[in-house]
Amino acid sequence: MEARAYLRHARISPRKVQIVLDLIRKQDCEKAMAILRYTPKAACEPLEKLLKSAMANAENNFSMDRNNLYVSECYVTPGPTMKRIRPRAQGRAFKVLKRTSHITLVVKEKE
Repeated sequence: MEARAYLRHARISPRKVQIVLDLIRKQDCEKAMAILRYTPKAACEPLEKLLKSAMANAENNFSMDRNNLYVSECYVTPGPTMKRIRPRAQGRAFKVLKRTSHITLVVKEKE
């Protein structure tokens, strides 16, 4: 039995999210929450909300015990990229890629 939570079109680069996801993978949910709360990365704030959502899904939809939950899998895939133009000297233009992420977080109950 597992509970999932998704965050789609998050306005943060997948590369930045992956660093934080590697910290919380296979951790107890309470420990993962503490890691997210005290890690100074931009991805931590949306990931903390996503973990709370996955825990709530497990508790309310699947009647799992909140104290026995752990992050079984978590991954990020690139979402659509917004392309913007940055003016440069002598009439040139540089392309700025504003990347987005699709984040999936799965929690399971320990046996």
